[in-house]
Amino acid sequence: MFDTLSSSSLKVAAAGLTARQSAIADNIANIETPGYQARKVKFEESLAHAVRTGAAPSGVTPSVQRSLEPTRLNGSNVNLDQETLSHLDTTMRYQLTLRALDHEYGMLRDAIKGA
Repeated sequence: MFDTLSSSSLKVAAAGLTARQSAIADNIANIETPGYQARKVKFEESLAHAVRTGAAPSGVTPSVQRSLEPTRLNGSNVNLDQETLSHLDTTMRYQLTLRALDHEYGMLRDAIKGA
């Protein structure tokens, strides 16, 4: 009933960013694990396509892919500099997404209160 296109999109974005943060944490935790292949989470293109074509954003799920970074001597391909930057970027995007969701629900609260 209250699932607008924007709130649906924001929920999918929050879920995708959460999955990305989890992948980044796993990547960093396994930086010295021989043969570990870093994971990357993608969802933005699918979400943008769903919004553009009028499809339900709730049908978009994050996809997890292996990183194509070159491997180090131990076979791991985790790049700490890249993971750190990705963590910072994802954290800022997540905070912005939560603020936008809070604003959406704040307007709903105000409408219910009659403010």
